[in-house]
Formats: sequence, C-alpha cells, structure tokens
Amino acid sequence: MKIKEMFPDERPRERLRQRGARALSNTELLAVLLGSGTGGRSAMDVAQELISISEGRLTLLSTMPLERLMSLKGVGEVRALTLSAAIELGRRSFEENAILDKKSITSPKVAYSLMLPLLKGLDHEECWVIYLNRSNFILGKEMIHSGSLEMVLLDTGRILKKAIEKQCSYIILVHNHPNGDCMPSQADITQTDRLRGALRAVEITLLDHIVVAEDSFFSFSDDCRTVVG
Repeated sequence: MKIKEMFPDERPRERLRQRGARALSNTELLAVLLGSGTGGRSAMDVAQELISISEGRLTLLSTMPLERLMSLKGVGEVRALTLSAAIELGRRSFEENAILDKKSITSPKVAYSLMLPLLKGLDHEECWVIYLNRSNFILGKEMIHSGSLEMVLLDTGRILKKAIEKQCSYIILVHNHPNGDCMPSQADITQTDRLRGALRAVEITLLDHIVVAEDSFFSFSDDCRTVVG
C-alpha cells in the first residue's frame, strides 16, 4: 500500500507530527527519512526491506556499507547518504550527552555500557580512548584507530599527544573483538603494557583497557572476563 493511500493518522509523517518521534516504529522512522517511494514501492516498503536485511537490528543497519545501501531498489545514493548522516548524528548525540551529563566512570561495566552502542555489531576492530579528569569524570572520548577484522595497532604517540592536550589524569582504552571472544590476545597485552609505561612517563594513568565483545567484556584492571545479560 502506498503511504498516500493510508488513513491520514496512519501515515508516518502525520504520526510524527501528532505524536512525536518516540511513537513511531523503526520502520516508520526510516520511511520518514526516505521521504518517498520509487519504482512502484512506497517508502514503507523500502523501510521494511531495510529492517529485514538488518535482521531487525539497528546496530547492523548502522554498520551497513554505503555501497550495500545504495544497491537496494528504492534507496540509491541520495537516500543512502541521508540514512548514513542520520545514523551518525544519533551516534554523536549519544557521545555528547555522555559528556554533558558529566558521567563518571566508576567501574569497568560503566565503561563497557558507555562504549557498547558504538562498538556492537562492527565487522572490524576499532580502538577508542576515554579521557578522564582526576575525579574520573569524562572529558571526552574519540576513536583513535580503525583496523582490520583481526587486530588494531595502537598509535602510542598519538594517544600521548591527545591525552596531554586534554590535560587528563586518566585514560581508559577500549577496543572490540568482532569474533565475539573478549579475551585479550598476546598483542593486546603487549601493547597495553607499552602504552601504560609511556603514559606513566608523563604522569597519566592507564586506568583500564577493556576488550568488548557482543555480550561480554574483559577488563585489564580486574584481570577477568565478565558476561553481561
């Protein structure tokens, strides 16, 4: 059914106007972003296909390559770019809120929960740094490297430079293992020791290094694996 054939109060844009974004399903929100259908398919039809190929998981949709989105009938380049931009704005809003809320990292689980939305569902490794002041409040966080499926090589010099610029007292290193196993590799252990020593020389403490998997994480500070859920 085309959107214009729906009852007015069932159309995604009308529901958004009347009830707000929270009242809409993921499919309806995607339909609003798509704007209109094409080739005999409504925006809702295309949105439903997007939800279907991402198995109903926004984390999978958010990591879908642009080329894959553009190849779908009814999406194309302009709509794919619109979706990608909207997803990135959502990510940045999440990051900004974490900082503005003055969140304090009080445990490895808090750091894991903070970073999971950014790392869950990725098919490659990313390495992030969380910068903390003396009271463990977040000064900022950023991705410092994106690597292959199997590993990320730490740029110790870059991390040191950024940490000094932010005048932080502590940092927490976080990276993901796409294979689902959060246990650190020997390379992870070696690079962690190297970074800890380099930071110590400028009186900054590596508070923790957390390896994130889908439903578990490993904390170097606790020296243990934790299953979540």
